[in-house]
Amino acid sequence: MNQPHSTAQPISLWDHSSEEPRYANASLGEGSCDVAIVGGGYTGLSTALHAAQKGLSCRVLEAHDIGHGGSGRNVGLVNAGVWLPPQEVEKKLGKGPGSALVRELGAMPAYVFDLIEQHQIRCEATRTGTIHAAHSPAGLRDLEGRAAAWQALGAPVHLLSAAETAQKTGTSAFYGGLLDLRAGTINPMGYVRGLARAARAAGAEISTQTTVLGLRKDGARWQVETNRSTLSARFVVIATNAYSHGLWPGLEQSFTPIEYFQIATTPMGAAADAILPEGQGLWDTGTIMLSLRRDMAGRLIIGSMGAVLGGKGGLSERWAAKKLAKLFPALGPVTFEDAWHGQIAFTPDSLFHIHRLDEGLYSPVGYNGRGIITGTLFGRALADLFTGASEDSLPVPVTDLVPDRGRMLKRQAYRAAFLAKQTVESLF
Repeated sequence: MNQPHSTAQPISLWDHSSEEPRYANASLGEGSCDVAIVGGGYTGLSTALHAAQKGLSCRVLEAHDIGHGGSGRNVGLVNAGVWLPPQEVEKKLGKGPGSALVRELGAMPAYVFDLIEQHQIRCEATRTGTIHAAHSPAGLRDLEGRAAAWQALGAPVHLLSAAETAQKTGTSAFYGGLLDLRAGTINPMGYVRGLARAARAAGAEISTQTTVLGLRKDGARWQVETNRSTLSARFVVIATNAYSHGLWPGLEQSFTPIEYFQIATTPMGAAADAILPEGQGLWDTGTIMLSLRRDMAGRLIIGSMGAVLGGKGGLSERWAAKKLAKLFPALGPVTFEDAWHGQIAFTPDSLFHIHRLDEGLYSPVGYNGRGIITGTLFGRALADLFTGASEDSLPVPVTDLVPDRGRMLKRQAYRAAFLAKQTVESLF
Protein backbone atom coordinates (compact mmCIF):
# COMPACT_ATOMS: atom_id res chain seq x y z
CA MET A 1 0.00 0.00 0.00
CA ASN A 2 1.08 3.58 -0.59
CA GLN A 3 1.78 5.37 2.66
CA PRO A 4 1.12 9.05 3.41
CA HIS A 5 3.92 11.10 1.95
CA SER A 6 5.05 14.69 2.24
CA THR A 7 6.34 16.14 -1.01
CA ALA A 8 9.27 18.09 0.39
CA GLN A 9 10.95 17.69 -3.01
CA PRO A 10 9.03 18.38 -6.25
CA ILE A 11 8.14 15.21 -8.12
CA SER A 12 8.60 16.85 -11.55
CA LEU A 13 9.22 20.15 -13.28
CA TRP A 14 5.45 20.60 -13.42
CA ASP A 15 5.21 20.37 -9.63
CA HIS A 16 7.16 23.58 -9.06
CA SER A 17 6.35 25.41 -12.31
CA SER A 18 2.55 25.11 -12.05
CA GLU A 19 0.72 28.38 -11.51
CA GLU A 20 -2.05 26.46 -9.77
CA PRO A 21 -1.02 26.16 -6.10
CA ARG A 22 -0.72 22.95 -4.12
CA TYR A 23 -3.76 21.86 -2.17
CA ALA A 24 -3.34 20.10 1.17
CA ASN A 25 -6.07 18.95 3.56
CA ALA A 26 -5.37 15.90 5.68
CA SER A 27 -8.61 16.02 7.65
CA LEU A 28 -11.25 13.33 7.14
CA GLY A 29 -13.96 12.89 9.69
CA GLU A 30 -16.37 10.01 10.06
CA GLY A 31 -19.33 10.30 7.75
CA SER A 32 -20.96 9.19 4.55
CA CYS A 33 -21.15 10.28 0.95
CA ASP A 34 -22.56 9.22 -2.36
CA VAL A 35 -19.21 8.64 -4.07
CA ALA A 36 -15.84 7.84 -2.47
CA ILE A 37 -12.94 8.22 -4.89
CA VAL A 38 -9.52 6.69 -4.29
CA GLY A 39 -6.86 8.77 -6.03
CA GLY A 40 -6.42 12.47 -6.70
CA GLY A 41 -5.44 12.39 -10.37
CA TYR A 42 -7.29 13.16 -13.60
CA THR A 43 -9.83 10.34 -13.25
CA GLY A 44 -10.59 10.89 -9.59
CA LEU A 45 -10.93 14.64 -9.81
CA SER A 46 -12.91 14.56 -13.05
CA THR A 47 -15.29 12.11 -11.36
CA ALA A 48 -15.56 14.39 -8.33
CA LEU A 49 -16.13 17.51 -10.42
CA HIS A 50 -18.78 16.03 -12.70
CA ALA A 51 -20.55 14.09 -9.94
CA ALA A 52 -20.62 17.11 -7.61
CA GLN A 53 -22.06 19.23 -10.40
CA LYS A 54 -24.85 16.65 -10.65
CA GLY A 55 -25.63 17.01 -6.96
CA LEU A 56 -23.81 13.99 -5.54
CA SER A 57 -21.72 14.25 -2.40
CA CYS A 58 -18.14 13.22 -3.19
CA ARG A 59 -14.99 12.54 -1.19
CA VAL A 60 -11.59 12.25 -2.88
CA LEU A 61 -9.00 10.30 -0.86
CA GLU A 62 -5.40 10.83 -1.97
CA ALA A 63 -2.53 9.04 -0.20
CA HIS A 64 0.01 11.69 -1.14
CA ASP A 65 -0.63 15.08 -2.78
CA ILE A 66 -2.88 16.00 -5.70
CA GLY A 67 -1.25 14.79 -8.92
CA HIS A 68 1.37 12.71 -7.13
CA GLY A 69 1.08 9.80 -9.58
CA GLY A 70 1.01 9.87 -13.36
CA SER A 71 -1.03 13.09 -13.54
CA GLY A 72 1.80 15.20 -12.15
CA ARG A 73 4.52 13.42 -14.14
CA ASN A 74 2.77 13.42 -17.53
CA VAL A 75 4.29 14.79 -20.74
CA GLY A 76 1.31 17.11 -21.07
CA LEU A 77 0.20 16.25 -24.61
CA VAL A 78 -3.58 16.59 -24.97
CA ASN A 79 -3.95 14.06 -27.77
CA ALA A 80 -7.07 12.70 -29.40
CA GLY A 81 -7.60 8.98 -29.67
CA VAL A 82 -5.80 6.06 -28.08
CA TRP A 83 -2.45 4.43 -28.71
CA LEU A 84 -3.95 2.38 -31.52
CA PRO A 85 -5.00 3.84 -34.90
CA PRO A 86 -8.78 4.26 -35.36
CA GLN A 87 -9.14 1.22 -37.59
CA GLU A 88 -7.53 -1.03 -34.96
CA VAL A 89 -9.88 0.23 -32.26
CA GLU A 90 -12.83 -0.72 -34.47
CA LYS A 91 -11.38 -4.19 -35.05
CA LYS A 92 -10.94 -4.82 -31.34
CA LEU A 93 -14.26 -3.42 -30.11
CA GLY A 94 -16.45 -3.98 -33.16
CA LYS A 95 -17.52 -1.47 -35.78
CA GLY A 96 -20.29 0.22 -33.77
CA PRO A 97 -18.66 0.52 -30.31
CA GLY A 98 -15.22 1.13 -31.79
CA SER A 99 -16.43 3.92 -34.07
CA ALA A 100 -18.34 5.54 -31.18
CA LEU A 101 -15.25 5.45 -28.96
CA VAL A 102 -13.02 6.90 -31.67
CA ARG A 103 -15.47 9.78 -32.24
CA GLU A 104 -15.77 10.45 -28.51
CA LEU A 105 -12.01 10.46 -28.01
CA GLY A 106 -11.61 12.71 -31.02
CA ALA A 107 -13.82 15.29 -29.31
CA MET A 108 -12.07 15.07 -25.93
CA PRO A 109 -9.22 17.56 -26.48
CA ALA A 110 -11.81 20.27 -27.14
CA TYR A 111 -13.68 19.20 -24.00
CA VAL A 112 -10.49 19.40 -21.92
CA PHE A 113 -9.70 22.85 -23.24
CA ASP A 114 -13.30 23.93 -22.60
CA LEU A 115 -12.95 22.81 -18.96
CA ILE A 116 -9.71 24.76 -18.72
CA GLU A 117 -11.44 27.87 -20.04
CA GLN A 118 -14.60 27.41 -17.98
CA HIS A 119 -12.75 27.04 -14.71
CA GLN A 120 -9.87 29.36 -15.61
CA ILE A 121 -7.32 26.64 -14.93
CA ARG A 122 -3.80 28.02 -15.10
CA CYS A 123 -1.96 25.28 -16.93
CA GLU A 124 -0.13 26.91 -19.88
CA ALA A 125 -2.71 25.63 -22.34
CA THR A 126 -1.56 25.78 -25.98
CA ARG A 127 -3.92 24.75 -28.79
CA THR A 128 -1.67 24.56 -31.83
CA GLY A 129 -1.82 20.79 -32.17
CA THR A 130 0.65 17.97 -31.70
CA ILE A 131 2.95 16.24 -34.18
CA HIS A 132 3.33 12.48 -34.44
CA ALA A 133 6.73 12.28 -36.13
CA ALA A 134 7.91 9.41 -38.35
CA HIS A 135 11.25 8.09 -37.13
CA SER A 136 11.58 5.74 -40.14
CA PRO A 137 9.99 4.99 -43.52
CA ALA A 138 7.87 2.31 -41.81
CA GLY A 139 6.78 4.92 -39.29
CA LEU A 140 5.69 7.20 -42.12
CA ARG A 141 3.61 4.41 -43.66
CA ASP A 142 1.90 3.94 -40.29
CA LEU A 143 1.13 7.66 -40.15
CA GLU A 144 -0.30 7.56 -43.69
CA GLY A 145 -2.79 4.92 -42.53
CA ARG A 146 -3.70 6.91 -39.43
CA ALA A 147 -4.14 10.08 -41.50
CA ALA A 148 -6.48 8.38 -43.93
CA ALA A 149 -8.57 6.92 -41.11
CA TRP A 150 -8.90 10.22 -39.24
CA GLN A 151 -9.56 12.23 -42.40
CA ALA A 152 -12.35 9.82 -43.33
CA LEU A 153 -13.95 10.85 -40.03
CA GLY A 154 -13.54 14.54 -40.88
CA ALA A 155 -10.80 15.15 -38.32
CA PRO A 156 -8.46 18.14 -38.89
CA VAL A 157 -5.28 16.10 -39.27
CA HIS A 158 -2.63 16.78 -41.90
CA LEU A 159 0.12 14.52 -43.17
CA LEU A 160 3.34 16.53 -43.32
CA SER A 161 6.23 15.93 -45.69
CA ALA A 162 9.75 15.63 -44.34
CA ALA A 163 10.38 19.26 -45.27
CA GLU A 164 7.18 20.47 -43.61
CA THR A 165 8.00 18.45 -40.50
CA ALA A 166 11.48 19.97 -40.38
CA GLN A 167 9.98 23.46 -40.64
CA LYS A 168 7.59 22.83 -37.74
CA THR A 169 10.04 20.96 -35.50
CA GLY A 170 13.40 22.53 -36.25
CA THR A 171 15.04 19.19 -37.10
CA SER A 172 15.46 17.21 -40.31
CA ALA A 173 15.63 13.92 -38.40
CA PHE A 174 12.08 12.81 -39.27
CA TYR A 175 10.64 11.34 -42.47
CA GLY A 176 7.35 13.17 -42.07
CA GLY A 177 4.71 13.78 -39.47
CA LEU A 178 1.01 13.85 -38.66
CA LEU A 179 -0.21 17.21 -37.39
CA ASP A 180 -3.40 16.93 -35.33
CA LEU A 181 -4.96 20.36 -34.88
CA ARG A 182 -7.45 19.09 -32.29
CA ALA A 183 -4.63 18.53 -29.84
CA GLY A 184 -2.33 20.72 -27.77
CA THR A 185 -0.15 20.93 -24.69
CA ILE A 186 -0.64 21.81 -21.04
CA ASN A 187 1.24 21.89 -17.78
CA PRO A 188 -0.21 18.57 -16.54
CA MET A 189 0.13 19.36 -12.85
CA GLY A 190 -1.55 22.70 -13.38
CA TYR A 191 -4.48 20.91 -15.02
CA VAL A 192 -4.96 18.34 -12.26
CA ARG A 193 -4.70 20.97 -9.54
CA GLY A 194 -7.20 23.09 -11.44
CA LEU A 195 -9.59 20.14 -11.57
CA ALA A 196 -9.22 19.83 -7.79
CA ARG A 197 -10.02 23.51 -7.33
CA ALA A 198 -13.06 23.23 -9.60
CA ALA A 199 -14.28 20.06 -7.84
CA ARG A 200 -14.02 21.74 -4.45
CA ALA A 201 -15.94 24.75 -5.75
CA ALA A 202 -18.67 22.36 -6.94
CA GLY A 203 -18.94 20.89 -3.42
CA ALA A 204 -16.59 17.89 -3.46
CA GLU A 205 -14.37 17.26 -0.45
CA ILE A 206 -10.73 16.33 -0.98
CA SER A 207 -8.42 14.79 1.61
CA THR A 208 -4.69 14.44 0.93
CA GLN A 209 -2.22 12.34 2.95
CA THR A 210 -5.12 9.90 3.34
CA THR A 211 -4.39 6.25 2.56
CA VAL A 212 -7.24 3.86 1.84
CA LEU A 213 -6.45 0.66 3.73
CA GLY A 214 -9.42 -1.48 2.78
CA LEU A 215 -12.88 -1.68 1.25
CA ARG A 216 -15.72 -3.70 2.76
CA LYS A 217 -19.28 -4.14 1.53
CA ASP A 218 -21.94 -3.57 4.20
CA GLY A 219 -25.38 -4.13 2.71
CA ALA A 220 -25.95 -1.58 -0.04
CA ARG A 221 -23.01 0.60 1.01
CA TRP A 222 -19.24 0.43 1.04
CA GLN A 223 -17.15 0.97 4.15
CA VAL A 224 -13.91 2.72 3.13
CA GLU A 225 -11.26 2.32 5.81
CA THR A 226 -8.46 4.91 5.77
CA ASN A 227 -5.52 5.74 8.00
CA ARG A 228 -7.70 8.50 9.51
CA SER A 229 -11.23 7.15 9.79
CA THR A 230 -13.88 5.06 8.04
CA LEU A 231 -16.15 6.48 5.39
CA SER A 232 -19.47 5.06 4.14
CA ALA A 233 -20.30 5.43 0.43
CA ARG A 234 -22.90 4.26 -2.09
CA PHE A 235 -20.32 4.08 -4.87
CA VAL A 236 -16.53 3.74 -4.87
CA VAL A 237 -14.12 4.53 -7.70
CA ILE A 238 -10.57 3.20 -7.53
CA ALA A 239 -8.89 5.83 -9.70
CA THR A 240 -5.25 4.86 -9.23
CA ASN A 241 -4.45 3.41 -12.68
CA ALA A 242 -0.71 2.56 -12.87
CA TYR A 243 -0.33 3.39 -9.16
CA SER A 244 -2.66 0.62 -7.93
CA HIS A 245 -0.85 -1.14 -5.09
CA GLY A 246 -2.79 -3.99 -3.57
CA LEU A 247 -6.02 -2.25 -2.60
CA TRP A 248 -8.13 -4.70 -4.63
CA PRO A 249 -7.02 -8.26 -5.45
CA GLY A 250 -5.94 -8.69 -9.05
CA LEU A 251 -6.22 -5.05 -10.10
CA GLU A 252 -2.53 -4.34 -10.48
CA GLN A 253 -2.04 -7.70 -12.23
CA SER A 254 -4.34 -6.57 -15.08
CA PHE A 255 -1.69 -4.36 -16.69
CA THR A 256 2.06 -4.03 -17.08
CA PRO A 257 3.53 -0.88 -15.53
CA ILE A 258 6.40 0.76 -17.36
CA GLU A 259 8.36 3.89 -16.57
CA TYR A 260 8.54 6.99 -18.74
CA PHE A 261 11.20 9.60 -17.99
CA GLN A 262 11.59 13.25 -18.91
CA ILE A 263 14.46 15.69 -18.64
CA ALA A 264 14.04 19.47 -18.80
CA THR A 265 16.64 22.04 -19.74
CA THR A 266 16.93 25.44 -18.16
CA PRO A 267 15.04 28.14 -20.11
CA MET A 268 16.76 28.33 -23.49
CA GLY A 269 15.74 31.80 -24.67
CA ALA A 270 16.42 32.68 -28.31
CA ALA A 271 18.71 29.65 -28.74
CA ALA A 272 15.66 27.39 -29.05
CA ASP A 273 13.41 29.69 -31.08
CA ALA A 274 13.57 27.43 -34.14
CA ILE A 275 12.58 24.31 -32.15
CA LEU A 276 8.82 23.65 -32.27
CA PRO A 277 8.30 27.38 -32.97
CA GLU A 278 4.48 27.10 -33.08
CA GLY A 279 4.31 25.39 -29.69
CA GLN A 280 3.28 21.87 -30.75
CA GLY A 281 4.27 18.88 -28.66
CA LEU A 282 5.91 15.96 -30.46
CA TRP A 283 6.17 12.21 -30.05
CA ASP A 284 7.60 9.79 -32.58
CA THR A 285 6.67 6.42 -34.06
CA GLY A 286 9.54 4.53 -32.47
CA THR A 287 8.71 1.37 -30.55
CA ILE A 288 10.61 2.97 -27.66
CA MET A 289 8.98 6.34 -28.04
CA LEU A 290 10.63 9.76 -27.93
CA SER A 291 8.77 12.90 -26.84
CA LEU A 292 9.74 16.54 -27.12
CA ARG A 293 8.04 19.79 -26.18
CA ARG A 294 8.63 23.26 -24.79
CA ASP A 295 7.03 25.01 -21.85
CA MET A 296 6.05 28.65 -21.49
CA ALA A 297 9.40 29.52 -19.90
CA GLY A 298 11.30 28.23 -22.94
CA ARG A 299 12.58 24.98 -21.47
CA LEU A 300 12.97 21.97 -23.74
CA ILE A 301 11.54 18.79 -22.23
CA ILE A 302 12.72 15.57 -23.84
CA GLY A 303 11.63 12.11 -22.77
CA SER A 304 11.47 8.42 -23.55
CA MET A 305 10.43 5.09 -22.05
CA GLY A 306 12.40 4.02 -19.01
CA ALA A 307 13.45 5.40 -15.66
CA VAL A 308 15.80 8.26 -14.84
CA LEU A 309 19.19 6.61 -14.37
CA GLY A 310 21.90 8.46 -12.52
CA GLY A 311 21.83 11.94 -11.05
CA LYS A 312 23.50 15.06 -12.37
CA GLY A 313 25.65 14.04 -15.31
CA GLY A 314 24.31 10.48 -15.12
CA LEU A 315 23.21 8.19 -17.92
CA SER A 316 19.85 9.81 -18.58
CA GLU A 317 21.28 13.32 -18.75
CA ARG A 318 24.00 12.09 -21.11
CA TRP A 319 21.30 10.47 -23.25
CA ALA A 320 19.31 13.72 -23.35
CA ALA A 321 22.37 15.81 -24.24
CA LYS A 322 23.34 13.44 -27.08
CA LYS A 323 19.78 13.24 -28.37
CA LEU A 324 19.29 17.00 -28.43
CA ALA A 325 22.69 17.50 -30.11
CA LYS A 326 21.77 14.96 -32.78
CA LEU A 327 18.34 16.48 -33.39
CA PHE A 328 19.52 20.10 -33.24
CA PRO A 329 23.25 20.38 -34.10
CA ALA A 330 23.19 24.18 -33.95
CA LEU A 331 21.76 24.27 -30.42
CA GLY A 332 25.07 23.95 -28.60
CA PRO A 333 25.59 22.76 -25.03
CA VAL A 334 22.55 22.64 -22.76
CA THR A 335 22.09 22.66 -19.00
CA PHE A 336 19.48 20.44 -17.39
CA GLU A 337 17.22 21.59 -14.59
CA ASP A 338 14.91 18.66 -13.77
CA ALA A 339 14.67 14.92 -14.37
CA TRP A 340 11.82 12.64 -13.33
CA HIS A 341 9.82 9.60 -14.32
CA GLY A 342 6.37 8.20 -13.81
CA GLN A 343 4.50 4.98 -14.51
CA ILE A 344 2.20 4.11 -17.41
CA ALA A 345 -0.27 1.22 -17.27
CA PHE A 346 -0.04 -0.80 -20.48
CA THR A 347 -2.70 -3.40 -21.21
CA PRO A 348 -2.27 -6.51 -23.41
CA ASP A 349 -4.78 -5.16 -25.97
CA SER A 350 -3.48 -1.55 -25.79
CA LEU A 351 -6.97 -0.39 -24.81
CA PHE A 352 -8.18 1.03 -21.53
CA HIS A 353 -10.80 -0.74 -19.45
CA ILE A 354 -13.50 0.00 -16.92
CA HIS A 355 -13.79 -2.85 -14.43
CA ARG A 356 -16.83 -3.42 -12.24
CA LEU A 357 -15.07 -5.04 -9.30
CA ASP A 358 -18.29 -5.48 -7.32
CA GLU A 359 -21.72 -3.87 -7.13
CA GLY A 360 -21.12 -0.13 -6.92
CA LEU A 361 -17.32 -0.47 -7.18
CA TYR A 362 -15.58 0.57 -10.41
CA SER A 363 -11.99 1.01 -11.53
CA PRO A 364 -10.91 2.52 -14.87
CA VAL A 365 -7.39 1.35 -15.72
CA GLY A 366 -4.87 0.92 -18.52
CA TYR A 367 -4.61 4.36 -20.12
CA ASN A 368 -1.55 3.36 -22.19
CA GLY A 369 -0.09 6.86 -22.02
CA ARG A 370 -3.27 8.82 -22.76
CA GLY A 371 -4.31 9.80 -19.24
CA ILE A 372 -5.32 13.43 -19.77
CA ILE A 373 -8.26 12.89 -22.09
CA THR A 374 -9.08 9.37 -20.88
CA GLY A 375 -9.15 10.25 -17.20
CA THR A 376 -11.30 13.30 -17.92
CA LEU A 377 -13.68 11.26 -20.08
CA PHE A 378 -14.03 8.38 -17.63
CA GLY A 379 -14.71 10.75 -14.75
CA ARG A 380 -17.55 12.38 -16.68
CA ALA A 381 -18.94 8.98 -17.72
CA LEU A 382 -18.87 7.58 -14.19
CA ALA A 383 -20.70 10.64 -12.89
CA ASP A 384 -23.41 9.96 -15.49
CA LEU A 385 -23.52 6.31 -14.41
CA PHE A 386 -23.96 7.22 -10.75
CA THR A 387 -26.87 9.51 -11.60
CA GLY A 388 -28.89 6.99 -13.56
CA ALA A 389 -27.18 6.28 -16.88
CA SER A 390 -26.78 2.64 -17.84
CA GLU A 391 -23.46 0.82 -18.05
CA ASP A 392 -24.04 0.60 -21.80
CA SER A 393 -23.48 4.37 -21.95
CA LEU A 394 -19.87 4.05 -20.71
CA PRO A 395 -17.14 4.73 -23.30
CA VAL A 396 -16.02 1.09 -23.24
CA PRO A 397 -17.87 -2.06 -22.17
CA VAL A 398 -17.53 -2.99 -18.52
CA THR A 399 -15.11 -5.90 -18.20
CA ASP A 400 -13.95 -8.36 -15.57
CA LEU A 401 -10.38 -8.38 -14.30
CA VAL A 402 -8.11 -10.52 -16.46
CA PRO A 403 -4.47 -10.92 -15.42
CA ASP A 404 -1.79 -9.74 -17.82
CA ARG A 405 0.06 -13.03 -17.93
CA GLY A 406 3.80 -12.77 -18.04
CA ARG A 407 3.67 -9.15 -16.87
CA MET A 408 6.75 -9.47 -14.70
CA LEU A 409 8.78 -11.02 -17.50
CA LYS A 410 7.54 -8.33 -19.88
CA ARG A 411 8.42 -5.64 -17.38
CA GLN A 412 11.95 -7.00 -16.99
CA ALA A 413 12.33 -7.22 -20.78
CA TYR A 414 11.09 -3.66 -21.21
CA ARG A 415 13.48 -2.35 -18.58
CA ALA A 416 16.40 -4.12 -20.21
CA ALA A 417 15.46 -2.71 -23.62
CA PHE A 418 15.02 0.81 -22.25
CA LEU A 419 18.39 0.63 -20.46
CA ALA A 420 20.12 -0.62 -23.59
CA LYS A 421 18.63 2.18 -25.69
CA GLN A 422 19.63 4.88 -23.20
CA THR A 423 23.12 3.43 -23.00
CA VAL A 424 23.67 3.16 -26.76
CA GLU A 425 22.17 6.56 -27.55
CA SER A 426 24.22 8.26 -24.82
CA LEU A 427 27.37 7.12 -26.63
CA PHE A 428 26.55 7.66 -30.32
